[in-house]
Amino acid sequence: MKNKQINPAVWFEVYVNDMERATRFYESVLNVKLQQMSDPTDATVQMKAFPSAGENFGASGSLVKMEGMKGGGNGVMIYFGCEDCAAEESRVEAAGGNVYKPKMSIGEYGFCSIVSDTEGNMFGLHSMQ
Repeated sequence: MKNKQINPAVWFEVYVNDMERATRFYESVLNVKLQQMSDPTDATVQMKAFPSAGENFGASGSLVKMEGMKGGGNGVMIYFGCEDCAAEESRVEAAGGNVYKPKMSIGEYGFCSIVSDTEGNMFGLHSMQ
């Protein structure tokens, strides 16, 4: 059986300081309509999703306003797809990185972990289990 080639980038987030201003900007510049997708279990997070074509190539993502994550500078974060993000997360500290938010449920969207590499760059790990 041949190995199926997959795109390892599955999600991105653009951290913002003013959700309404950023929503207007991206909707205007990209000529798209962002959709509300905040997690009802965490009132400190606001999310507006970019449109997604499902199984087509490329990654979708959202604007995010979250305490502790400022817009600007290093405000774009990529998520890498995993079978179970806890497995990759468990290797982060041994490799010299840090776990910022351990594996957590994001409702119908699966699970994610937020970690940083040895250079201080934050990125996410995403899985459906």
